[in-house]
Amino acid sequence: MKDIKKILCAVDLSEHSKQVAEYAATLAEKLQASVLVVYTAPSLSQYVGFHVPPNTIENFVGEIVTGAEQSMQSFVAEHFKGLDAKGQVLIGYAAEEILNRATEEQVDMIIMGTHGRKGIDRILFGSVAEKVVKNARIPVLTIRPTA
Repeated sequence: MKDIKKILCAVDLSEHSKQVAEYAATLAEKLQASVLVVYTAPSLSQYVGFHVPPNTIENFVGEIVTGAEQSMQSFVAEHFKGLDAKGQVLIGYAAEEILNRATEEQVDMIIMGTHGRKGIDRILFGSVAEKVVKNARIPVLTIRPTA
């Protein structure tokens, strides 16, 4: 088995992210691995054609990113205390950004949550976790949150 020295932990900063972080922190501690915690903010570029001024969209995305960066700092400090961990906020389509960052950072494993959507919700929203699992070249551990 390949050594796992760097873990990418993808979170959405919701309540369920705590459970994902718990798994990532436990594995990182046991394996003496570093952790890169990422959150992906939507780019909203698909709304440019809806008569919304591009600068308004850019300002809105900027506010989302600023808020997410503050939340990320708190999240990493709270859930990865004593570990070699850092947080990053990405912008774009979550699955693509997670896979790209995993490649760029040469991580050995991805840990992320799944919402377990079914039926029409899955058709409409898709599954970021499913796309990551299908396209990743490294192991992916998915955590389905409990109630």
